[in-house]
Amino acid sequence: MVSQIISRIRRNHGLEHATIHVLSEKYKNFSAQGNSDYRGFSLNIYGDISEEEVFNAVEEAYRRMKQGEHHLAVHPNCGTVLLTTATMATLAAQASFSLEQKRQGKDSMNLSVLFNGLPSAVLAVVVSLIVSRPLGVYLQARFTTEGDLGNLRILRMRKVSPSPITRLFQLLLTGGRKQLRATAYRIETTE
Repeated sequence: MVSQIISRIRRNHGLEHATIHVLSEKYKNFSAQGNSDYRGFSLNIYGDISEEEVFNAVEEAYRRMKQGEHHLAVHPNCGTVLLTTATMATLAAQASFSLEQKRQGKDSMNLSVLFNGLPSAVLAVVVSLIVSRPLGVYLQARFTTEGDLGNLRILRMRKVSPSPITRLFQLLLTGGRKQLRATAYRIETTE
């Protein structure tokens, strides 16, 4: 039961990414953000892409994945990659400061530890940023998405009201200046 739910989430997540890939092939001036669950996925589009164009992209992504384009399930800007990057950078910096603290024989962080450990912390973070991206993509492909949709089918697609989180992303993306239209969609799947 749990493995079936996880499998559905991974396939929906893959279809979400494939949809964003298809949209990116056709349109350049937009941003997208989504999240998946076992019932389907939500997709937020920031830019001027019509409802019909979004629905066509979902259908094309589905068709292409069913025809074997499983690589569309992996996206470089996925939250899995971002989380991997943030985690590794945080651990690299913390390890650097802990080593400097130990080297100085200090019981706690102080300005001496901070200033002396900063160069090695910056270097460690840069190395972690280089390593974390391909690692995050690997983790995404291995654990959080699935390119083989199996017997998954699209049940319905509908436009929904943007959530407060969608509006917050809209504000962050525009910096409060230029207006990017935010539209939200819910794509439901079944087996």
